[in-house]
Parts: sequence; structure tokens; C-alpha cells
Amino acid sequence: MNQQKIRAVYMRGGTSRCLVFHDGDLPAPGPERDRILLTALGSPDPYGRQLDGLGGGISSLSKACIIGPPTHPDADVDYTFAQVDVKSPVVDYSGNCGNCSSAVGPFAIDEGLVKTTDGTTIVRIHNTNTRKLIVSHVPMKDGEAAVGGDFELAGVAGRGARITLDFQDPGGAGTGRLLPTDRAREWIGGAEASLVDATNPMVFVRAKDLGLVGTESPQAIDADRPLAARLEALRVEAAARMGIPGSAALPKIAMVAAPASFTALDGACYEGERVDVVARVISMGACHRAFALTAAMCLAVAARLDGTLVSECSGNAAGDIRLGHPSGVLPIDAAVRLRDGSPWAERVTVYRTARRIMEGFARVP
Repeated sequence: MNQQKIRAVYMRGGTSRCLVFHDGDLPAPGPERDRILLTALGSPDPYGRQLDGLGGGISSLSKACIIGPPTHPDADVDYTFAQVDVKSPVVDYSGNCGNCSSAVGPFAIDEGLVKTTDGTTIVRIHNTNTRKLIVSHVPMKDGEAAVGGDFELAGVAGRGARITLDFQDPGGAGTGRLLPTDRAREWIGGAEASLVDATNPMVFVRAKDLGLVGTESPQAIDADRPLAARLEALRVEAAARMGIPGSAALPKIAMVAAPASFTALDGACYEGERVDVVARVISMGACHRAFALTAAMCLAVAARLDGTLVSECSGNAAGDIRLGHPSGVLPIDAAVRLRDGSPWAERVTVYRTARRIMEGFARVP
């Protein structure tokens, strides 16, 4: 046999897709494991299509999840996220993916890795990338993770069963500190920025400081090469200040603006009063067609932190933070309070849908 068969499940989690593997079916972490993930998804592909694999040519469709026995005493499973670059032979493990996190509970249930209960099964997930716990509340039907439901997720066609994800103590996931530089805002490369680390480290800049309104389409942002170069320079400088240089995936950088009316990618129109903040996020050099979920969670926490640019743009909104992004509006709940005199992110709660699309074997030469 000139290709090896590796058991795998192809899933949609939120607004991303991923290949999901059992840890025991892969080599130990290292070059051989990375080669398998790259090949299965079709990377590296200089044409940017991942035609020879299962990736979709953009960062949100070029991901893998590895599920194994728990190494945390309070978890049911371990979950490692892998961001596979499209054009270069790079597999990045520096952060988590919130969207793919929503696929982990249903996978664990349908693979028989956890005990199930009628109605809703709670799966406690240990994300090894960030060393944080995620509590997934998964609706059940006929002993399996439910798929059908009435929850509509912006960026995904149709409706599905709502999965609630509680990200516990999300602060300092990448750097060990909620505010890695101890400042709510600072100047970087001629622009003011807020550096915040919750679920993943992020850089927030004002859209207007970059000559943007904030409601531009991802295609327009991607076509502006001088803007892309400036954003990457800002991101790299921020990474150095946060103590995480060298990663193509982290920190991500997002442009934020005050509430404004906008038209989503599906043509739906949203009035400014329906959102608390408008933002666009760059992931692996391209503008996300929705909003990377870990970036959205960090944004929600930043909105609760006095002095950040996100708090400024959102006007200290109460209740869910309603984030206006290219595909619609995303509500996120964040709880931040003082602990020992410093701000502490207690949790972030988000809602997703997920679906098992295909199961079988990935073939790797």
C-alpha cells in the first residue's frame, strides 16, 4: 500500500472546518505528526487552494484537532489544536481555536469517549495549547450529539443545535497575563493599540487610525497590500512586546470601530443599534470572513477592561457584547472582576453549532 490509512473525522465546528484525529492514531508530537497533518489538508500549496487535500485554501478551513485521554484531573478529554498554514509547511500549536472547540464535545460523545446523559451532556475539555478548561454543553438526541435545532449562527447556512461553551479563567492563555504589558493601551508603530490575552493573545487597533471605517469587506481589506504590510508590522512588534515572537498565528490583530450600520456577506443589512462594536480580524495574513472565535472572546473580555480601545468603541456596553463582523452579529458574554486588586477574566461564554460531515480514513503517502 503506497498510502497509509489514518482514522479521521471531518467536522464543522462553528464557522470553521477541521480534521479530527484520535491522539493514539498519530505519531508522537514532532515532524512526522506535522507531515501527516500538512499532507492530509493539502499543504504546502503555492497556489493557495489545498487541492491535494481536505483544506479549503483559507485559515478557517485549514485546521486539525487531536483528541486524547485527559491529562488534567478535571477534564474528560485532552484537545490539541493545530493551525495548518496553506502555502508554507508550518503547523502552529501556539493557540486554540474557539470554533473547533465546539466540535470536540460532539466528537467525544459520538466516539464513546465520555458518558452521556439525556437532554444535555457536559464534556469538560482540557485544551493543551492554552492549558485551559472548556466546559461544553452538548444537546443530545437518541444517544448522539444533536445536529438539528433552531439556533442560527451568523456565517453558517441554516440552523442547528446550540452548543454552549464556557471558557474558564481565559486570561493569560498565551502569555500568562491578561494585560501582557500591564497597560490597557499603548503606542505601536504610530498607532494606539490594546494588547490583551484572553483565550488567545490579541492586538486591537482603531479602524479609523488606519484610514478605515471598520465595515469594509474582507475582500477589500485583503486587496489593500499596504494595509496588510502595516498590520503585519504592528502585529510583529506587538508580539515582541507580549513575549511571543515568531508565530504566524499569534497574536492575531483586529481593527475595531464604534457601532455602525453594515451589510453582511450574505446581503443582510444590520443597523448600528443592533451591535455594540464593529470589528475585522486578520488570521494568518487574511481577513476572516466571520470573526475567529477566540479573537471574539478576547474582544469581549477587552470590552470589560477599563481603558482599552475595545471598551472605548463599545461604550462599556452592558449584557452580551454584540459584535458586528463580516457575516453578521455575534453575541458573547464575558465576566471580568477584580481579584487581588487586578482585573481577572472569570469566564467567557459563547454559542456555536457543529456537525460531523464525514468519517473514515485520511490517506497519506
